[in-house]
Amino acid sequence: MSNKATLATVWLDGCSGCHMSFLDIDERILELAELADLVYSPLVDNKEFPEMADITLIEGAVSSEEDYHKIKMVREHTRILVSLGDCAVTANVPAMRNRFSVQQVLDRAYLENAVLNQHIPVEVIPPLRKLSVPVHQVVPVDVFIPGCPPSADNIFFALTELLAGRIPEMRTLTRFGA
Repeated sequence: MSNKATLATVWLDGCSGCHMSFLDIDERILELAELADLVYSPLVDNKEFPEMADITLIEGAVSSEEDYHKIKMVREHTRILVSLGDCAVTANVPAMRNRFSVQQVLDRAYLENAVLNQHIPVEVIPPLRKLSVPVHQVVPVDVFIPGCPPSADNIFFALTELLAGRIPEMRTLTRFGA
């Protein structure tokens, strides 16, 4: 059993750009690997969220019932929860649908814009919640890293600070949309 910290990443309703920025850490990922084990992520094969993760990075807004239940479970099993990117921090692009009803969104996507097989799916696609919201409106968040996506440098800084036992000061390093 390793004495290293445990790190998880989770993808809710977002584009995966934050995970791509995480990968853009490049060779510095080896430095992180010396400090923490990546125990859950769409980037690795682990299918079950661990009993407890020291740090979890959350990408994306809470837009579906699946997102809602996943973030509740992740919060219960995470010591430090990090909202990674503008979708997690503000709901950003996923929230653009909030001015429409769920039925209007589904009709537009699956009926109006479809040429073949026009129907609203009832399987595979998780039911949408009335609004797409940022993570902190559902569960407490410990650290916010804005950006669309956040830079690899800012993600690396935040993680190394957290792994050193410090809460990173991100306000001077980041801004929304950059």
